[in-house]
Amino acid sequence: MTALDLFVSPLGRVEGDLDVRVTVDDGIVTSAWTEAAMFRGFEIILRGKDPQAGLVVCPRICGICGGSHLYKSAYALDTAWKTHVPPNATLIRNICQAAETLQSIPRYFYALFAIDFTNKNYAKSKLYAEAVRRFAPYVGTSYQPGVVLSAKPVEVYAIFGGQWPHSSFMVPGGVMSAPTLTDVTRAIAIFEHWKDNWLEKQWLGCSVERWLEIKTWEDVLEWVDENESQYNSDCGFFIRYCLDIGLDKYGQGVGNFIATGTYFEPSRYENPTIEGRNAALIGRSGIYAKDQWHEFDQANVFEDTTHSFYEGDRPLHPFEGETIPIDPEVGRKQGKYSWAKSPRYSVGDLGTIPLEAGPLARRMAAGGPNAAAHQDNDSLFVDIMGKIGPSVFVRQLARMHEAPKYYQWVRGWLDQLNLKESFYTKPIEHAEGKGFGATEAARGSLADWIVIEDGKIKNYQVITPTAWNIGPRDGSEVLGPIERALVGSPIVDPEDPVELGHVARSFDSCLVCTVHAYDPKGRELSKFVINGMV
Repeated sequence: MTALDLFVSPLGRVEGDLDVRVTVDDGIVTSAWTEAAMFRGFEIILRGKDPQAGLVVCPRICGICGGSHLYKSAYALDTAWKTHVPPNATLIRNICQAAETLQSIPRYFYALFAIDFTNKNYAKSKLYAEAVRRFAPYVGTSYQPGVVLSAKPVEVYAIFGGQWPHSSFMVPGGVMSAPTLTDVTRAIAIFEHWKDNWLEKQWLGCSVERWLEIKTWEDVLEWVDENESQYNSDCGFFIRYCLDIGLDKYGQGVGNFIATGTYFEPSRYENPTIEGRNAALIGRSGIYAKDQWHEFDQANVFEDTTHSFYEGDRPLHPFEGETIPIDPEVGRKQGKYSWAKSPRYSVGDLGTIPLEAGPLARRMAAGGPNAAAHQDNDSLFVDIMGKIGPSVFVRQLARMHEAPKYYQWVRGWLDQLNLKESFYTKPIEHAEGKGFGATEAARGSLADWIVIEDGKIKNYQVITPTAWNIGPRDGSEVLGPIERALVGSPIVDPEDPVELGHVARSFDSCLVCTVHAYDPKGRELSKFVINGMV
């Protein structure tokens, strides 16, 4: 097969534009470049503003995970101002953060990921007709209820936060919320409806408790064949179909992971600090690199701009980070090719390396040693990774595994609310300080660093999960996680390279779905949409 350069150009299924450029030799991707095509600039907007501006500006960074941006922005100020956060406020923050993620899981699966299962390249699969019946956009028997019911959890967010998306009800010292018993009862009823009608009835075909009994890869396979309900559930079909069409064979990535962690045990984080954060987490933080676990430390995070459209060519910690854009035409002459920076993490003798963020990273952190009694201790994906390795399939299965887990956590937090106690403690607004706040958005690790001087924001840096994953090469020419995951991917039909979509969408990146194929001399071969949703 003639070598080809394939370009995925701006028409996104999700917010933002991502260009993917790959070289294909003999049907295999041999090199890849991820290009974030739009300048964001929120860090520049926030400079010089009131420290609380991030509570309003940051939720506008993303239209689907604005609650996650609010969550980490509030904690960044909590640590900078040394606030007190009442347990009720921590519970409400946990509930709303989880509600947003629970919304995202089915919406992403049906509206962004599973529709690629209907691609004609899979027509030879014995399961193809069933895939089309279930997952065809808008008309699929599973697509419709899955997307519709995905909206239920954020109804709970709106009950406690006033609105979703773009709420600003989380503030330093707690939440601007005074829920009643009726509010809590409604929230419970909504989550129960979502669990009964989608999570158990449609997705699992069994109880939440039965799924969470699974501990090994062999258990997963046995679960599928255990009974007709599980075998024919969307989860059972997803597992069978992925294995049939080979999504367990490519998209491995860098194999190293970062989780900043999320959700706090209320009694352990009443006075938020950077140093006390890891021990208070329920969803654990951690670094998994070269088969070893390491404690997460925000001091080890750096951003490289060697190949990004910004001034500078050396890694900087976000407290000292710079966001100084340059003309892309000038930047391309310097070897720069993306508006995304390249986040990197310093891991002892391994140096400063790229890490994958996302559900699979969270699952690896959950399988690490030394979990406290209040922390997630789940080694399922450590077992799966050891037996079949990372792939498009495993990355997606990790995300779906979190739906029953987070549902159980939310139900417990709702039961713990004490409506007679406070939801807010007024903070002292210190004129000087540094703060760090982070969470795990549906897509992965999301964090803010704020520097306050003279009562104003001197520096504000945001590192998103998509930046961790789609960031370009660094100063050592090491590929970013999605770039690395694309390498080795098979391209069965260069005029319809659905495999590129599988890989990038397994990270839930801001992927586009119009592809232009060129031969080495630059002649356009075709232009088309891959299962596009415009």
